[in-house]
Amino acid sequence: MDKHVRERLLKIFDGIPSIKEILLSKEDIENKRKKIREQLNMMLIATFDDDPSIPPLKWVLKTEAIRVFRKILSRRDEKLAGYSFLNYIHNIINKKDLKGIEKPSPDFYAELEHLVRGVSGKADVYPKKIPGFVKQSGEQAAKLRSKDLSRMAKKADSFLNRYPTGLDKEVKRKRSQNSQRILNYFNATEYEWGKWKWHTRHIIKDADTLKALVKLTDEEYNAVKLANKYKIPFGITPYYLSLMDYDSSRKYDYAVRAQVIPSLQYIKKHKKFKENKDVSMDFMLERDTSPIEGITRRYPKIVILKPILTCPQICVYCQRNWEIEDVYSRHAVLSKEKLEKALQWISDTPEVTEVLITGGDPLLLSNAKLENMLFKLSRIDHLKRIRIGTRIPVTLPQRITDSLIKDINHFHHPGKREILIITHFEHPYEISSLSMRAIQKFRQSGIEVYNQLVYTFYNSRKFEAAALRDQLRLIGVTPYYTFNTKGKEETDDFRVPIARLLQEQKEEARLMPGSVRTDEVVFNVPGLGKNYLRAAQHHDVISILPDGRRVYEFHPWEKKLSLADTYIYTDVSIPRYLQRLKAGGENIADYKSIWYYY
Repeated sequence: MDKHVRERLLKIFDGIPSIKEILLSKEDIENKRKKIREQLNMMLIATFDDDPSIPPLKWVLKTEAIRVFRKILSRRDEKLAGYSFLNYIHNIINKKDLKGIEKPSPDFYAELEHLVRGVSGKADVYPKKIPGFVKQSGEQAAKLRSKDLSRMAKKADSFLNRYPTGLDKEVKRKRSQNSQRILNYFNATEYEWGKWKWHTRHIIKDADTLKALVKLTDEEYNAVKLANKYKIPFGITPYYLSLMDYDSSRKYDYAVRAQVIPSLQYIKKHKKFKENKDVSMDFMLERDTSPIEGITRRYPKIVILKPILTCPQICVYCQRNWEIEDVYSRHAVLSKEKLEKALQWISDTPEVTEVLITGGDPLLLSNAKLENMLFKLSRIDHLKRIRIGTRIPVTLPQRITDSLIKDINHFHHPGKREILIITHFEHPYEISSLSMRAIQKFRQSGIEVYNQLVYTFYNSRKFEAAALRDQLRLIGVTPYYTFNTKGKEETDDFRVPIARLLQEQKEEARLMPGSVRTDEVVFNVPGLGKNYLRAAQHHDVISILPDGRRVYEFHPWEKKLSLADTYIYTDVSIPRYLQRLKAGGENIADYKSIWYYY
């Protein structure tokens, strides 16, 4: 077995014989480190100076791969990662007995093989044929280029058309049947369906009610039963339930179901963490960025105000699941006294010019309470902008009444103060006529609506996020942020490699018009804030673990302003992600360039 592991590793390094020779030498590990670095430097110089034959984009891939290889040899990065990539390879190749050494996983071999391919200039991501327009000029080049662009657009459309929305005729028909079935179950009328408080009175909170309304898999049913048993918040509004297909195949509604029906893995992890008082579920370290209860501050000129810590339904990957006691909890509203203190804190902090009201979902508050809070905020002269973070347009659009719009719009004064709505659509299948109508009410009153997308396994297929952005623009929502899924253990099923998010931005979003790719891709660093993933200088790959996961170092947003610390993050493995896609029916050849996004 030891011999097989060694031989497989050496076979990968056949791609760069000079480095293989160094690894096989009798030199100690520090001399090997030095010589491999020198070899990589020579390869880099040769790539820059001596190899004009290599196509420009292959040159880019090769130089990026060499840069990554050099980084993971750094002693500093080894210290940060708590593991030495070089020492691991050295031991496997040179030790006769590998007892006590973790066996490389298939994921590790895959990562290493693609890194070596990149370093050697043999990354197989491009078509073998060079585009015809490259060798032409003038009108002939333009015609060939146009033909090539049409080919790209048709291929994109073949993916985009896979994702129906609730505005499609057939989906509308199914959802009409769904809502009628739900109304029949609760012995209610269509008039009541249009009233948001009817929905909050009939939130589905248990597995048996859910099973009576839609077909569930055994795992779905058991997970909800356990959530109830262990007092893990669970709830779905009747409206959002109507977005689910009646059958349990998850062919189209997989993202809708995954949003609110927890997996068994989530339940087990959540229970374990809740029972362990030494484990904090506060992944974003809000306890370290909250100067007063109800306020979170990570940036100089904006603060988060949290007047309520519950929602009409619970998202599985909720950032604040550690704070939420129950769905639509009556005890989740910040007390009048604490809210007054939070508002006074904002008033006493003139550097703050913007407030994000979130929670929980602040639109669960009554019109009177919401209007009163907006009134008090509007009296603070240094506030220029008030954002309201809400998923209500997606989960309960009936809440967006004319009276609510009037009460909010009263404080929207162009030229003086702006009100913005920040919402959270996750998938094209969440869009409906009712959600579009809710969005348009805001837009027609002069209030802009922006979307924050959390990029998860359930919306990461080819062009899936692009299809959402395209449809959002049509209903009046501007794409604003795309967040990498947080590394919370209980939501591991949702996580996607950072490389996939970068690939999506560079290969899929880039094919769409600029008006539908206005969002910024970010990694939300705990305790610090947003790291802009599109900018490669803000993060580095610093290691590859034996299980194939990449380790990243993220730089804080204020990297040239103050000595804030960096953040070390271990990603999910690319092979594991691709295997899940394949199991779901995807052709993983469509994702082959993912390895070369760092």
